[in-house]
Amino acid sequence: MTQTSPPGWHPDPGYTGFGPRQERWWDGTQWTDHLRVPPAAARSRRIRIGAGITAAVVVLAAVGGGVYLLNDGSGGSNDSASSPSASPSPGPDRQRGGPGDSGGNGDDGGDGGNGGSESPEQDQPEIEKGYATDLASGISIPVPDGWKGESGMGAGVTTGSYACPGDTDEKCVRGGVFSAPAEALKLTTRTAKATAEKDIRANAEASYGEKIYGGITSHEELKSEAVTVAGQQGYRVRWKVVTKNGDDGYIESLAFPSPLAKDMLVVVRSGFDINAKAPALSVLDDMTKGIKAASGGGSGGGTDA
Repeated sequence: MTQTSPPGWHPDPGYTGFGPRQERWWDGTQWTDHLRVPPAAARSRRIRIGAGITAAVVVLAAVGGGVYLLNDGSGGSNDSASSPSASPSPGPDRQRGGPGDSGGNGDDGGDGGNGGSESPEQDQPEIEKGYATDLASGISIPVPDGWKGESGMGAGVTTGSYACPGDTDEKCVRGGVFSAPAEALKLTTRTAKATAEKDIRANAEASYGEKIYGGITSHEELKSEAVTVAGQQGYRVRWKVVTKNGDDGYIESLAFPSPLAKDMLVVVRSGFDINAKAPALSVLDDMTKGIKAASGGGSGGGTDA
């Protein structure tokens, strides 16, 4: 590393091997506490739909009654929604050298395609007790009493685990809410409305699709409307779906600009079984109203309705 290495985003030299590889901001003289998920690293796979969820978090394959849960085998989950931050703790490798220093454990030198004059947009959001915090999107989702919240580079709030009707080896939940940047779900639409309208079908298939519920035989649109979330102007689409096997369900795709950056869209996928053991649909409305900008995450400049 030369003393003239410019400020920029580089592979985090403190990466521990757990969770997604993040980028850390080099200010020209030292590593800072600013972290981000590399834009090119956002990928979506059917089984691990929340690309970038951290190692200690249960990975949500989808959300809703049809969500089945996958533990990544690296530490289990927390019930309290106050799980440790996704940021690795500062280590000696971040206290010396820069992006090209052979003493660190980062990738090879240079700017990694992410250097230059761009500056870190916001401080790393904080994980707040009583909320599941999506560090990538900069939002916190309230965790109702008796529910389980998972924080990381993506957030999940679930309740009522049971064996999926279409595959009893998989675990489904009675209700679930999951967030991720739209880019992580391969959604390239530019408005909240278009994003929610496009995502609802993928949400339906992931939550109540053929693998776990035998497929959806019909659906009814219950809501398609603008909504303010975390101070941002968003849009939601809600369906009632009828499945071939097991319980029917309610699903919702909600999209809105991130409080971290107005040019980043966040998607919140929700799904609730229609069953006496499932939570009332009003709980979803309350949770949506309770979504807020994560502490320390800054503001994207949205306006209230």
